[in-house]
Amino acid sequence: MDPHHEHHPPTHEHGAGGGHHGHAALADFKRRFIVSTILTVPILILSPTIQMLLGFSVDVPGAEYIVLLLATVVYLYGGYPFLTGIVDELKARMPGMMTLIAVAITVAYFYSAAVVFGVPGEGFFWELATLIDIMLLGHWIEMRSVLGASRALEELVRIMPQEAHRLGDGAVEEVTVEALGVGDRVLVKPGEKIPIDGVVVDGESSVDEAMLTGESQPVTRRAGDTVIGGAINGEGSLVVEVKKVGADTYLSQVVDLVRRAQESRSRTQDLANRAAFYLVVIALSVGALTFLGWVYLVGDAGFAIERAATVMVITCPHALGLAVPLVIAVSTALAAQSGFLIRERQAFERAKDIGAVVFDKTGTLTEGRFGVTDLLTFGGTDEEEVLRLAASLEARSEHPIAKGILREAEVRGLTPAALEEFRAVPGRGVEAVVAGRRLQVASPEHLEADPRVEALQRQGKTVVYLLEDGTPIGALALADIVRKESREAVARLKAMGIHCMMLTGDNRFVAAWVAEDLGLDQFFAGVLPHEKADKIAEVRKDYVVAMVGDGINDAPALVSADVGIAIGAGTDVAVESADIVLVRNDPRDVAAVVELSKKTYAKMVQNLFWATGYNAFAIPLAAGVASGYGILLTPAAGAILMSASTVIVAVNARLLRR
Repeated sequence: MDPHHEHHPPTHEHGAGGGHHGHAALADFKRRFIVSTILTVPILILSPTIQMLLGFSVDVPGAEYIVLLLATVVYLYGGYPFLTGIVDELKARMPGMMTLIAVAITVAYFYSAAVVFGVPGEGFFWELATLIDIMLLGHWIEMRSVLGASRALEELVRIMPQEAHRLGDGAVEEVTVEALGVGDRVLVKPGEKIPIDGVVVDGESSVDEAMLTGESQPVTRRAGDTVIGGAINGEGSLVVEVKKVGADTYLSQVVDLVRRAQESRSRTQDLANRAAFYLVVIALSVGALTFLGWVYLVGDAGFAIERAATVMVITCPHALGLAVPLVIAVSTALAAQSGFLIRERQAFERAKDIGAVVFDKTGTLTEGRFGVTDLLTFGGTDEEEVLRLAASLEARSEHPIAKGILREAEVRGLTPAALEEFRAVPGRGVEAVVAGRRLQVASPEHLEADPRVEALQRQGKTVVYLLEDGTPIGALALADIVRKESREAVARLKAMGIHCMMLTGDNRFVAAWVAEDLGLDQFFAGVLPHEKADKIAEVRKDYVVAMVGDGINDAPALVSADVGIAIGAGTDVAVESADIVLVRNDPRDVAAVVELSKKTYAKMVQNLFWATGYNAFAIPLAAGVASGYGILLTPAAGAILMSASTVIVAVNARLLRR
């Protein structure tokens, strides 16, 4: 019953621009529903079956022609999405809901029109009209509850800066990024995005590539180093020579990966379509058998046609149009209350079968920012004093390591001391005089190795020393901080029998430390973005896989997993590539997604049972199996049965809230 799957192919197939398309389709369904419903009222009032059921009579001259005219409009205008949908489904060789509805309304229309022009029997115009109304309503409810068409490619393109400062003959000119050519030199100021892939020719700065490559630690870039367009420049100015333009750039290649992965999504059918497929087979085969049987037994073609038409119209239960959309509307609302948004229906249905969850590391299992993980002391200085002095020296720096030290000092309520003679020593660190003590914060490479520091470095942590007069008095280890919620998330998933894995662009040491800390079953480290999708494909050979990520580098993997789950505070690109978005930024919600998927699926199965269960009675009776006992299911009796199953389905969907 997924409208994305039906008349409107999945928005994933379109890539960019899906959102606009979805809203237009939603408005179109609503308009067709309102017009058809208004026209249905006079059809019902003038229908002899309804008059008999409700015990009133209205005599309008030429009533059958008025009804024929109104029903023709409802059939062509209201039924249009189903009549075009059957063409799409048959082309894809996947008959489903659209085929079932189209067969039922077409048989009802042409048979009833024939009755108006003298073929013996009772017309089904009222049934045709109400069926179209309910199916349009069902589609509209569902589309409204899950509209979140994929705009991943638009978002990716937006990440790129639009402008650059090109260096000409001693002057700086503002140009568009498209105007840059290979060999041009551009100036990147502190805090700006690097406009294009290139090589640094002058300057030194730390560059944050976390969203692009998954490397949590900002990397120092100086003359001779390559930089990626879209990365964020830190505290220094850089002059970059352009090396790649257009389709060759890193981000363009990620765009291409996402597009290819979206196009190759498997065309699975959801539950309602599978049920509809079987009903199509039943309707056509039982309809044909009924016709042939009565022609053979009675030789009355008119009666045989009436029975066959009744069978084929009854096989498409009104309740089926609402069975799944009502459950979807309730489960989508429940999901939103639980802190996640469902953007792709079929993926949410698949979530009940997840066997492995692959987490991105930076920003998903970890906070994506540097923090102090360990404090070491040498020669009797206590931990808090080491932290306070280091924070004092780093107070003026914009470097990520400095920010991490300052944040930890703030959390512990330590106030930095006043400095004298402050100076930054390029490549060595910072030094100053604090209360008469000459102190320095420096990286360990110029100092004698210490086994405790080496152990921390083996975990992939960044270590800096605090020195007094050149002698270490303490050391601080910094790393991307593991989220507190991640431990519980992994524990809950493992309790459900789901394997937990991690995929990261970070180095082996960092990955091993995080994996051990969280008790993960497996991890893949140093994986480049274009390789992430391949890793997911490997894991998919053994399991139904969910990928949880937050960065641009995760977008191809999110699209190629069975279920792509984005952490909401991540980049727009990750969010737009995902099937489900965790608004609260909490990895524990992954377990909640799996639980709700299981409950929703169970409720859909129950509803399809109620919606189609009435067919088990109605079809044989409509075919005339019990006619020997004087029992023939009239369209009026069929209507009562059908209404009852529709009410049961609506009530049962509400019970999901329990």
